[in-house]
This record gives sequence, C-alpha cells and structure tokens, in this order.
Amino acid sequence: MPRRMTPPFSHPVRVYWEDTDAGGVVFYANYLKFFERARTEWLRAAGFGQRDLQDRFGVLFVVADTTVRYLAPARLDDELTVTVRADATRGATLVLEQQALHGGNVLAESRISIACVEAGTLKPRRIPTPILEALNG
Repeated sequence: MPRRMTPPFSHPVRVYWEDTDAGGVVFYANYLKFFERARTEWLRAAGFGQRDLQDRFGVLFVVADTTVRYLAPARLDDELTVTVRADATRGATLVLEQQALHGGNVLAESRISIACVEAGTLKPRRIPTPILEALNG
C-alpha cells in the first residue's frame, strides 16, 4: 500500500540554451535531467551522496520506470523549482513524485520508480535501513 513519506524537497534549476530547442522551449527529454538532478540533491540533503551510497552501502539507485506529463512549456532563462516527494517504498523500490514548476505553475510532473541495486552486480537489493529512516524524516 502506498505511503506518503516526506514533504516535497525543492531544487532550483535555471533553463540554459543547451536545454532548449531552436524556439527557446525546453526540449521534452531534458525534464528527465532536471528530475535526476533534483533526486541527486534530495539524497544528498538526506546525507547520502552518490559516492557515499556506493562506498558505505554498496548500492546504487537506478530508474526502473517513469511516466511524465507535460502541461506547459519552460523557456530559456526561466528559473524552475523541481520537487521530489517519496510516495511509497516496496522492498528495493522507491516510488517518487516529481514536478517542475515555474512561478507556482506545474509545467511537468512525473512518477518515477527507482530501484536499489548492488553496485557491483546491479542485482536488486533491499533499501538499507539507514537510508529509509533518513528519507522517512
């Protein structure tokens, strides 16, 4: 059963030329990059940098599934807020909800499942308890 775990974490993202198409609108696939950056910073804010996950726990998180809805365009030089909120845990999987916002308006939203895997083998592994405890706030 899904369980809402944490309030949204926010990360600022500026839209650069490299993020846009010829019309100055953010290319749709780049929202996935924005979401990835926010997830990385969310984990770092909880005390778990990417290297730390490998060195201390021998794990990585990999994207297992995602759906994205695009609602409005972001444009060159926009300052976005990208949020991350853990919605559920299932053994080796975290289900996250993410949004990209501009001025309070939702531009894109995603539901992303990330799987915890052994760093050396990439085989699924239960999420280590210290990580779950930190993410549960």
